[in-house]
Amino acid sequence: MVEGPLHPDARVADLLGLLSVLYNTFDGKADVYVLEKELEVDIDELMPILYAANSMGFINLVEGDTIITDKGIEFIKGNIKRRKELLRESLDRIEPFKTAKDLKRFKTEDLLKSLEEKGITLYSSPSGLRDLEIILTEWGIYSNFLKKDGEEYAVP
Repeated sequence: MVEGPLHPDARVADLLGLLSVLYNTFDGKADVYVLEKELEVDIDELMPILYAANSMGFINLVEGDTIITDKGIEFIKGNIKRRKELLRESLDRIEPFKTAKDLKRFKTEDLLKSLEEKGITLYSSPSGLRDLEIILTEWGIYSNFLKKDGEEYAVP
């Protein structure tokens, strides 16, 4: 399993699209380059969601193939509530959510500082705080992994 921080270009909608195409079009297994063509994206656009889906256990990346896992199939077949549960259960495996869980309550700037102290610099660009906000909102708030109270996020 590829571990790493959630890339700012990975989106929940991309995860749903990836898993849907993998399951419905390719019967659960496809070469990365075939998947790239089917999804009509460049490999650079595809890799962030592949890494995210792999890190969360929805797919396995094996020798150039993308293989949907039982968890990925459960995600595709699940209703919105179940999909959110599966996301929530998966997010604490990857950054920035591992650190968010440790902090329990934080502002985005505090999370960024903690990540940088751990040597995670993916969000250290000029747009890093904004990227982090988008990730926290799109993945964390959507899945109920996080709640937002004013300027602060909290892990319930």
